[in-house]
Amino acid sequence: MLCAENISVHRGGKQVLSAIDLQVRPGEVLGVLGPNGAGKSTLLSALAGELQPTTGRVSLDGRALADWPGAERARQLAVLPQASTLNFAFRVEDVVGMGRLPHATGLLRDTEVIAQALAAADASHLAGRNYLELSGGERQRVHLARVLAQLWPGGGGLTLLLDEPTSALDPLHQHTTLRAVREFAGHGCAVLVILHDLNLAARYCDRLLLLHEGRAHSCGTAAEALTPAALRQVFGLEVLVQRHPERDHPLIITR
Repeated sequence: MLCAENISVHRGGKQVLSAIDLQVRPGEVLGVLGPNGAGKSTLLSALAGELQPTTGRVSLDGRALADWPGAERARQLAVLPQASTLNFAFRVEDVVGMGRLPHATGLLRDTEVIAQALAAADASHLAGRNYLELSGGERQRVHLARVLAQLWPGGGGLTLLLDEPTSALDPLHQHTTLRAVREFAGHGCAVLVILHDLNLAARYCDRLLLLHEGRAHSCGTAAEALTPAALRQVFGLEVLVQRHPERDHPLIITR
């Protein structure tokens, strides 16, 4: 399990995160919501070990994250950043195969995993394509397949961190992506995902953390976190909160 204990981050003399406590639990999708500048990506960077908190501690399975050797940590923890800087004309399978680098499972097994991860990300039809010829949304799905391949087939003790994985996707693929993430969590993986769409978060996340000015405003189920008062304070939005007529999760309607 990935845990943050009272972590704070200062940058350029400014406190970006303050006293954050959270657990990313096995089998759960934890959504992180907040306006621009609330500290969402900073939190993910601290949880991924890319940024050292000014105070507090991040641990994976009870062991300080900084104490994990690189390859061993990569077999337990995968991160999908908000944007990729890959600028080489690799085949799609080669990009997804980068997720297998921490493993020593052999070409045959890796080929099987790459195909399965592409299918899970609804990207099998992109196999054989030049990565640089893909659209932004297609690239995003290929990178989702890459991090799924890194942890494939999922299971307890594994953690997946996703920074806005639906940002470049059309509505259909927003849902297919989050269904894939939800299914991966169903195999026991702990998942944290940063989202902007309140209704997608309400539908696919088990718990939600609302960040406001670097602090945890609230953390709980969608019904507990997505209240009109909370959304007014965090986002400055006036909303109606109703129940989805078929799925019973909160449905957010902007006034």
